[in-house]
Amino acid sequence: MVNFTILAGGFSTFVATYVFDSTASSLLLTKQNPTGENPSWIASHPTNSSILYAVNEISPVGNLQSFLVDADGGMTLVDTVSSGGNGPTFTNPLSTGEVSAMNFGSPNCSLVATIPGDPLRFQKDSPIVEFPVNGGKSNPHMSLEFNGEVFVPDLGADKIWRLVNDGAPGKFKVQGQIDVAPGNGPRHIAIRDGILFTINELTSTLTAQQIPAGPNGTALPLIANVSIVPPEVNFNGTFFAAEILISEPSALFPNPLIYVSNRNLGPEFDPRGDTIAIFEFKNNTLTAPPPTGDATPSSPPTPSPSPSSTPAPSPPSSGYGGYYNRRQHSREWRRHEAENPDVIPVNQTSGSLTLQAQVFTGLKQIRSMAIGRVADGGEEFLVAGANVDGGVVVFKRTDGGRNLVEVARNEDIPNRTSFVFL
Repeated sequence: MVNFTILAGGFSTFVATYVFDSTASSLLLTKQNPTGENPSWIASHPTNSSILYAVNEISPVGNLQSFLVDADGGMTLVDTVSSGGNGPTFTNPLSTGEVSAMNFGSPNCSLVATIPGDPLRFQKDSPIVEFPVNGGKSNPHMSLEFNGEVFVPDLGADKIWRLVNDGAPGKFKVQGQIDVAPGNGPRHIAIRDGILFTINELTSTLTAQQIPAGPNGTALPLIANVSIVPPEVNFNGTFFAAEILISEPSALFPNPLIYVSNRNLGPEFDPRGDTIAIFEFKNNTLTAPPPTGDATPSSPPTPSPSPSSTPAPSPPSSGYGGYYNRRQHSREWRRHEAENPDVIPVNQTSGSLTLQAQVFTGLKQIRSMAIGRVADGGEEFLVAGANVDGGVVVFKRTDGGRNLVEVARNEDIPNRTSFVFL
């Protein structure tokens, strides 16, 4: 018997604890841990799973909380600090010791410093970060740490802000942004192999692009841009994208896959519930311009032979273009840069997003999802929940992760909005 303990936040006054028995295919609600109001998003400490953070998504000013988690999924509140803004909808700990709180109802966020050596306790003087929207819309929805920056997709401003530390723990500033097409509403993002994947709430699209040089490098053309809505919708529904996950490669699931959730806000609904769409990104790298010294950013890149047309003298490529192709291209481009130091790199990547499956979940207004950890064999399972009703569902990843099969459901609590595998 292999049991997995899952914590689930939601719009309530508690975080729920579930135990999933993968052998018996059962999902039991075991605890309702008291918290502040509306712990809608929860996140585990990156190196200590006994530490959990949660936001209280309340108005006019929300909170950030820390908890100590025991072996059975019981939680004890340790500390609470203001988020500095209205309705924080997301939190995530940084490698530098801060914990983010994204204030969806305010044009700002907090990156709250913790006490050195004690990640359960918050410093109380971390300043908020104001986004430069000059009175315009701003709805920061998520934070993602990458290469010394914190990326914040702003649904209202149609930007992905780029934050950096400003000289002291908990003190950050906006150093630039990545512009998103007006009306897209970027909600959540993920980064893999230097590619930025964005799930746009207002257009229900998934995009892929290279990350421009900071702080305000010119945004390169999108590599891919696809709809995530089920292709055969024959009712009056209104779709809004919610969450994006990219699976970690493992022996059981060697190819990273992208999972995105579709919320239908009605007025008509599919009796099968909302869907999780599964995509695969094929990264076909392009060769650098020839080393003649006269290439410019507008020069059209030349596609390199694809693995399907030219036999590769090394292991077969993965869903992200393959280890061999990436290494070969990297060596060629570094040599080209050394020989032509004044050449500005162009968009060197092409690729495509291909739909693998649309999985109906039986959930109404699906919001968040989580995949189990590779370290304890949990990557075989994905958990998701409803914002309205349908409860909590555990799916088994099949066909190499390209499909999902429901294995357990619990409807003791009709709605849960975020998840952590302990």
